[in-house]
Amino acid sequence: MPARNPRVNVVLEWPLYEAVDRLAKEEGVSLSTAVRDLVKQAIEIRKDIDLARFAEARERTLRPSRAISHKDVWG
Repeated sequence: MPARNPRVNVVLEWPLYEAVDRLAKEEGVSLSTAVRDLVKQAIEIRKDIDLARFAEARERTLRPSRAISHKDVWG
């Protein structure tokens, strides 16, 4: 019977494995679940970083004369 979700094999250095194992035990979840949750968190952090970079780039090109005031937007 095929697995319901895709699988990934990961090789971890011993200190990293111990850290994930400790987190899994603290949270009362399997190693697999702990790694999955950490990957989800890492992806969200990367998205936040990318959005921040995009916002900073937009901010550098902002011309105040073309900006819309807060009052006009939410008004």
